[in-house]
Amino acid sequence: MASKRLQKKKTAQKAAPAEMPKTEMLQADIHTFQQRLARHYDELKWLYCELYQDNPYVMMHLDDLVSEMKKFYSDRNSALKESDLRREKDPSWYKRNDLIGMMMYVSSFAGTLKGIEENLDYIRECNVNYLHLMPLLSSPKGRSDGGYAVADFRTVQEELGTMEDFAELTGKCHEHGISVCLDFVMNHTSEDHQWAKRARAGEKEYQDRYFFFDTYDVPAMYEQTCPQVFPTTAPGNFTWLSELGKHVMTTFYPYQWDLNYRNPIVLNEMIFNMLYLANQGVDIVRLDAVPYIWKQLGTNCRNLPQVHTMVRMMRMICEIVCPGVLLLGEVVMEPEKVVPYFGTVDKPECHLLYNVTTMASTWHTVATRDVSLLRRQMDIIASLPRDYTFQNYLRCHDDIGWGLDYVFLKNFAISEVPHKKYLNDFFTGKYPGSFGRGELYNDDPRLGDARLCGTTASLCGIERAGFEGNEEGVSLGIRYDITLHAFMLSQSGIPVIYSGDEIGQLNDYSYKNDPDKAADSRYLHRGSFNWELAKNRRLPHTVQGRLFPMLDKLEHIRTSHSVFNASAQLRTIDTWDSSILALVRENEEEKFIGIYNFSEYDKVAWINEEDGMYLDLISGREMEAKGVQIPAFGCYWLCRKKS
Repeated sequence: MASKRLQKKKTAQKAAPAEMPKTEMLQADIHTFQQRLARHYDELKWLYCELYQDNPYVMMHLDDLVSEMKKFYSDRNSALKESDLRREKDPSWYKRNDLIGMMMYVSSFAGTLKGIEENLDYIRECNVNYLHLMPLLSSPKGRSDGGYAVADFRTVQEELGTMEDFAELTGKCHEHGISVCLDFVMNHTSEDHQWAKRARAGEKEYQDRYFFFDTYDVPAMYEQTCPQVFPTTAPGNFTWLSELGKHVMTTFYPYQWDLNYRNPIVLNEMIFNMLYLANQGVDIVRLDAVPYIWKQLGTNCRNLPQVHTMVRMMRMICEIVCPGVLLLGEVVMEPEKVVPYFGTVDKPECHLLYNVTTMASTWHTVATRDVSLLRRQMDIIASLPRDYTFQNYLRCHDDIGWGLDYVFLKNFAISEVPHKKYLNDFFTGKYPGSFGRGELYNDDPRLGDARLCGTTASLCGIERAGFEGNEEGVSLGIRYDITLHAFMLSQSGIPVIYSGDEIGQLNDYSYKNDPDKAADSRYLHRGSFNWELAKNRRLPHTVQGRLFPMLDKLEHIRTSHSVFNASAQLRTIDTWDSSILALVRENEEEKFIGIYNFSEYDKVAWINEEDGMYLDLISGREMEAKGVQIPAFGCYWLCRKKS
């Protein structure tokens, strides 16, 4: 290793005479920063002053923000600045069909950050060039909320490594063409954060960074309009601190104190934390729980206009300091509340948003065998501007919440509470004949609003059939797993697979034996990656050997056909069967028809496209796109070149 570093140093020394002199490079750097700042400063100043118009020191805080932005830009290493320049020249770099994502916990996948680095070859074998590492910043044991209770935004969890290890890992990823995504928890800090400790010690300056109240009068007014996030495990939006004799706002859990963004110091300092992480090599910043970050009496404290003001400012700040960095908004809400987080074409906010409604609608379709809701959701997505880019997924680290379009479902005599119960009964194996195997999260029988946990393979029936020794059932489950991934891969945006899904990993029930995890059923699908099972991916008779190569094939097909670019037109067409969805993608070069059977029966998709012969990209068969016979839980990717 030392000799390699020495060789690199010698190479760099040889190249030095051709490089720009340091003083000229510094001047060019300053010029680049000033140009970017000038492009955005007027709007940034307007929004900042509007947000903090009641603060007499608003300009001082704005000047401090800009001054620190310049420092973070100066500290940004040359490789990241070069990446920024490339991406500035190619602003659609993340909208094409060549990105494949994977999300994982460092501890579950490889133990440490060094372990991730040592296994980059496997990640590349999975065709991954967008790696989402789940929360890895310092958080207290037993009160971490899976890493979302951050005690220090600039320190890595000790057991995972150091910030230096993280920066080295991102550098290695970039060498392999892999972009790195990391969560940025904006709404709150851990009660172990330095600010919270000083607030608890009685320092008013730090209490002003949170929401503290001497009596329950004001909290009671908040409670009248602000819904509870977790009414069963964390009732109420406030926690009483007996040692201080004060109430503090805690929207999510008592150990997570909500930040007060009415204080400009909070916004500035959190932006500095974000820029610090960007300078460690983070390419995509996932804005966790972003709809919650602005609180206002008399409202539900969700999706307020000030939230969009702050996200717009963050977008501009990134475009000034680190324009190669993307903002991914975690907005787990109904479509009409999600889309505004893209902003407008002239004033964009997030680059990417989670396609949570399509994810939930997909699993609804699995349980009901009726594609009506899913087709409606795809039609809504198709009607949006092509500039809007979603992150698509079947499963993630979190639960599946049933935030469906119940107004539409009423047309089918489906009511919200009983339907949620049916879905949860189906996927937990309580419904007669159901193949799903999952568990509920935050079950509240009063509200009938439990959420669902489970891996893709377990929810598709592979776990149940395998346990019963039903080989035919295992084969059907594998086929369904592949079909669901094929559907996800054919959507517009960035497909992201949860680590372990590529080898059909099942639920991990061992979490119940860990006192720090036993109360959180989301760990059911967050189990440790099974490297022994991964070895089977080259054995055709195993689940892994049947699943991994097919996903690999689908991913390669997707990246080799321009019709999967986000710019392609998207629409659905009639199949005249309620359990079959047909999705058309089309550009000047190709026409693609994805056909997906959500039924356990062989069917016929009664489409009637009279424009010639198609090639099924999966099987290699030529066929007409008319009256297509499709097997149970099967799919076709039909495509034809345009003359």
